[in-house]
Amino acid sequence: MIAFVSGPVAALAPTTAVIEVGGIGMAVQCTPDTLSRLRVGQEAKLATSLVVREDSLTLYGFADDDERQVFELLQTASGVGPRLAQAMLAVHTPDALRGAVASGDEKALTAVPGIGKKGAQKLLLELKDRLGEPVGAHIGRQGVGTAVTASWRDQLHAALIGLGYATREADEAVAAVTPQAEAADGDPQIGRLLKAALQTLNRTR
Repeated sequence: MIAFVSGPVAALAPTTAVIEVGGIGMAVQCTPDTLSRLRVGQEAKLATSLVVREDSLTLYGFADDDERQVFELLQTASGVGPRLAQAMLAVHTPDALRGAVASGDEKALTAVPGIGKKGAQKLLLELKDRLGEPVGAHIGRQGVGTAVTASWRDQLHAALIGLGYATREADEAVAAVTPQAEAADGDPQIGRLLKAALQTLNRTR
């Protein structure tokens, strides 16, 4: 198992970061929040989980070990693969997921693209004794990097498309959160904007 990768960020894409490790570029699938903290050319350290399939080897990257652990625990529930687990972490922090499961918050799970009411009910039952209770804010994300300031609209739009929304829906969601982004004190945080965008999309359904 590849537990983490560490090195300069060679490239960034809407869903992927390329980390140079020993002269080799490792493509790592990440959530928008994790990607928003990276800058090309700066050092980064990502906790990772390698998913092996017959036709592929995919490396998923996370801000810290706790996020990776939750990613792997989510996949122990029936019907949850790595993509859905990553989508859940794109919408909610690990502690928010723990809190939702512990309190039986069905609405929080249905906010994740790909999870309907019945699926949420099933997940609440299966994950109740696996995720545990919320453990509070985690430190240790400093190694990920700092927020990217450029093209937050493009990053957010690409993240929404990657989560399965139509172009029109993504356009509307980006427009809806633009005032929040422009009012942000400093650099807009893609993770926060994504959560706000998903909330607006959920209300219109």
